[in-house]
Amino acid sequence: MKKTLVLYLLLLVSGFSMAQVVGKPFPAMEAETVEDKKVKLPDDVKGKYTLLGLAYSKKAEDELNSWFSPVFEKFVRKNTGSLFDGMGYDVNVYFVPMFTGVNAAATGTAKKKALKNIDPQVLPNILFYKGELKQYKEALDFEKKDTPYFFVLDEEGKIIYATSGKFSTKKLDEVENVIE
Repeated sequence: MKKTLVLYLLLLVSGFSMAQVVGKPFPAMEAETVEDKKVKLPDDVKGKYTLLGLAYSKKAEDELNSWFSPVFEKFVRKNTGSLFDGMGYDVNVYFVPMFTGVNAAATGTAKKKALKNIDPQVLPNILFYKGELKQYKEALDFEKKDTPYFFVLDEEGKIIYATSGKFSTKKLDEVENVIE
């Protein structure tokens, strides 16, 4: 009984922590595509809902990758010539591995690896951040190094939903409900 209560309280506190970022503007971040094109978040995505997934460790990046296929299928893939064309979502989607500290030097290697190993249709949805982490940890309440964090921004760049961790259908449904 005690273990269940402690687990419930931990889940409640962690959910509360993520809820504290909802309603806040997403902090300014400059990232790059695999082709070195700069993207300024949230400025360059204003006008559309945006789903951002961020990770700042190898383990978190592995969990971030668990979101690629389901998110791509739900929000990105265009079924050209299909009866359902035009019925999809008009949403920006970016997965952002974050390279900080001594790992910042590995950004170029990570881009080359992405070019080689990731589906070319997914590549435009991957941004690479290189720089300081502290301001994002504070502004976005992400303290668990081995966990990816996901944020849905409204058309103005304000966070309207936040979650973390490995992919689940429940989390994707929550993202979809916020975007609809």
